[in-house]
Amino acid sequence: MNTLKWIVFIFFAVFIGLYPFAYLIFDMSAGLLSSKTPELLANTVWHAVFYQHILLGGIALLTGWSQFSKRFRNRNLNFHRNLGKVYLIAVAISGSAALYIALYATGGAVATLGFGGLAVAWLFTSYRAYLAIRRKDIDQHQRWMIRSYALCWAAVTLRLWLPLFQFGFAIEFLAAYRIISWLCWVPNLIVAEMIIRSLKFGKVSVT
Repeated sequence: MNTLKWIVFIFFAVFIGLYPFAYLIFDMSAGLLSSKTPELLANTVWHAVFYQHILLGGIALLTGWSQFSKRFRNRNLNFHRNLGKVYLIAVAISGSAALYIALYATGGAVATLGFGGLAVAWLFTSYRAYLAIRRKDIDQHQRWMIRSYALCWAAVTLRLWLPLFQFGFAIEFLAAYRIISWLCWVPNLIVAEMIIRSLKFGKVSVT
């Protein structure tokens, strides 16, 4: 990854990773929450799980990007391992929460299936990455981590696609949201597979 791409990659990972914490400081009711019904917003279980999802998802996004730097790994191996544990724990909590809130996704069944599929894929790829590193299979661990973080990046691509669909293509919010519930992660996974096929594991590092 060249320097410019690396800078863009880090910028979006950090910026969107920190974004959920704005919910703890500012009134964010004018954002995506405005599409939820008053009854759902008053549901304390949904509210708690929603914050569980976005805050731990933010932590996953913030901790994941540095794991792909060869320089970082070589200089801070123990920190790399500990940060990887934080990432996997964050994914387990955020992904499990995502399965629940997907049931109430704006946009009905299409969006529920889209975001539910994302949650399952994120949990599955992360678990496979964990199993691989437990077996000390570094190559497979890297492959599954690329897939896992590509899915984690759905938080970024969702926020890039949504304004483009609404203001660039003039597509009504509900229609756009249904499409983006799939578009925010399926192309990410395709790109991840393209990256994996272009790399020579065991000879060349991920970055």
